[in-house]
Amino acid sequence: MLKRQIIKKLYVSTAVLFALLLMYLIPTSNENILKDVKQELSYVNKELDTENIYLLDKNNMLARTKIVVDNKNVTERAKELLEVLIKNGKYEDKIPSGFTAVLPDDTKIISVNYKDNLIKVNFSKELMNDLKNEERIVESIIYTLTSIDDVKKVIIYVDGEILSKLPKSKINLPSTLDRSYGINKQYDLSSYKEVKGVTVYYLNKMNDDYYYVPVTKYVNDDRDKIKIIIEELSSTPLYNTNLMSFLNSNIELLATEQEVDTMFLVFNEYIFSDMDEKNILEEVIYTISLSVADNYDVKEVVFEYENEEIYKSVLKTIE
Repeated sequence: MLKRQIIKKLYVSTAVLFALLLMYLIPTSNENILKDVKQELSYVNKELDTENIYLLDKNNMLARTKIVVDNKNVTERAKELLEVLIKNGKYEDKIPSGFTAVLPDDTKIISVNYKDNLIKVNFSKELMNDLKNEERIVESIIYTLTSIDDVKKVIIYVDGEILSKLPKSKINLPSTLDRSYGINKQYDLSSYKEVKGVTVYYLNKMNDDYYYVPVTKYVNDDRDKIKIIIEELSSTPLYNTNLMSFLNSNIELLATEQEVDTMFLVFNEYIFSDMDEKNILEEVIYTISLSVADNYDVKEVVFEYENEEIYKSVLKTIE
């Protein structure tokens, strides 16, 4: 992701230099050509507005990816993202190669209303036509909509009635949904008492690009969630999947502290990919930071080593 930003900046810089060369070589009387060059530069330099969206990958798991969006208003932005989630919908061309939409192709979005961090969406009855993916449908809606700034909770309606139960599994749903509902759920339980859900972000690969896949694991474990997260990311990858993590198996989380909106994490030297340069892999930063964001109400994650801050991750700016 950072590579793409660097490449884009290099492209813009090259375009600027090329334009300056043209301005020097082309007579100033040729105003139309110069005007076209300036318009092209303006277009190139314009930052694309993107939003996170959760689509199915080739393993039928919901993956976090990005699309370019046209709308700024929260309600219209939500409508656009939901339209992308519909199979064979009008925004099908926005779906990245290798991913697929999860909502049945006959689904209609009847209405979307937003107020006070809550989005209410009314779908047509076709929303629940795909019984095989009924949980994935709900998870995708929740995680996609709560990726929008200021959206914390979602209420799903079907033909004007709150969706309170999944038709195939008969799982009861709370009327108001948030990320505590979980995603790509896996269960590792020895008892149904003291069950804890922990969402961990892993990596997968599509061609030459990595993307992130959140998995909510339900475990009998009384430790703090952050300790479970680090252990999961530094242990053997999930079986029967292509999910992976770049955390060194020797990494240790030595201490944690949460102050207001910030989580401080103290690691041993195995947090670094290069000890001499004290470099941390971007993928390590992202898998930890995204996992923290889904489990704790914080805005920043500070990585520390030997009482020194080595990296600060501002969660809002993570792509």
